Amino acid sequence: MSNENFSEKVSVNINASTLSSIDLLVDNGYYSNRSDFINQALREGLQKHQSTIDRIIDKKTESNSESSNQWFVGVYSLDKQDIERALQKGREFEIKGYGVLVIENNIEEESLFGIVRAINVKGKVVCKKSIKEHYGLK
Repeated sequence: MSNENFSEKVSVNINASTLSSIDLLVDNGYYSNRSDFINQALREGLQKHQSTIDRIIDKKTESNSESSNQWFVGVYSLDKQDIERALQKGREFEIKGYGVLVIENNIEEESLFGIVRAINVKGKVVCKKSIKEHYGLK
């Protein structure tokens, strides 16, 4: 699963005036294509809001450390050892986050289903089809 493509396709509506300005920059070599411009603009927008993002992450992390949830931003990989540790502690939990959750193929499904109550990820979940079906994931 490590070679999995973690990018997502997103559709946006852009007015003709804005798009013509983007095309002008692309045609004059400032960006390689429209996607290059849009990705750069998104990175700059996120960088502008980084302190807000950090504050939200800190707050979520703190509140979830007091509960039985596993919370993440970015890429989180769940493997057999994670499930075995949770089973040893006898602790059920939920997985919540933003980004990409990778559930490794070496996990026994029955153990996973017994210990992970729910999965709620805004992004992408990479796992076996049967796991997606069990948790009602796309």
